[in-house]
Amino acid sequence: MRQPLVVALCALALAGAGAAPAVAAGPSPTGADTTTGPGPTTVTDVVDGVVGTAAETLSGLTAPKADAVNFAGTVSLSNCSGSVVRMPGSAADDPALVLTNGHCLESGFPAPGQVLVDRASSRSFGLLNSSGSRVATLRANRLVYATMTDTDAAVYRLGTTYAQIKSAYGIDALTLSDTRPAAGTAISVVSGYWKRIYNCSVDGFVYRMKEGDWTWKDSVRYTPACDTIGGTSGSPVVDGATGKVVAVNNTGNEDGGRCTLNNPCEVDQNGTVTVRRGINYAQQTYWFPACFGADNRLDLNASGCVLPRP
Repeated sequence: MRQPLVVALCALALAGAGAAPAVAAGPSPTGADTTTGPGPTTVTDVVDGVVGTAAETLSGLTAPKADAVNFAGTVSLSNCSGSVVRMPGSAADDPALVLTNGHCLESGFPAPGQVLVDRASSRSFGLLNSSGSRVATLRANRLVYATMTDTDAAVYRLGTTYAQIKSAYGIDALTLSDTRPAAGTAISVVSGYWKRIYNCSVDGFVYRMKEGDWTWKDSVRYTPACDTIGGTSGSPVVDGATGKVVAVNNTGNEDGGRCTLNNPCEVDQNGTVTVRRGINYAQQTYWFPACFGADNRLDLNASGCVLPRP
């Protein structure tokens, strides 16, 4: 999972103390193993607040910038990336939403099968403009939804509306696409934590992806150019043609391990396990629009909503 290394180690320490689920060895699906792909580049990750500020500044100066995609509407979290998002039917006066990963929760990783809905939150987010400069601090008043089951996502509700954000900072929310992306789609992974944009394509889809105790469905696999690192968790994956969010970045296989933490594996319909060292992944987001109605209210019983329920 793409948290900074120090943050991830702290989460594991808390897990051992009972504050978050322990990460056990990965399951052993049936089928032959296949290992593909080159080894990853060694990266030393740092935690935000220790040397993160300097590292983010350096990353912002040296990272490649996409022509059609920029940082406007993305946010930085204490341990991850994220974005201010709207559903296709959201109104300007609706309370704004922030999308990130379930494993980026301030309370630690949700357990397998756990779904969190409508919880109090005062989490803060650094709002970025198109050039990656932080222009405001936004604050949540609720955690609307979070899980690491079937997907790896968290949605927060802010105390401000889309119209208020637009009026104060000239920044629009990113729109979630309500259709599944296609293989070959040109995409950008936009990290507010590192102020860096990764450009690649959708390489394909994973029937089931396993990492430690967690299993995700229909995950998006990137081509190798999106060599995301710790801190990119929760970054919006933006369709280069439409500008809409089609997935949320969450993990990658770091050292060729099989179905273990930071080494997810792919499992097909026949149970065959494939390990792709150095390859990175995201989770689908087209599921979400059907689950949100008027005023951006979550309704897990709505027609077409397939998100896991508590």
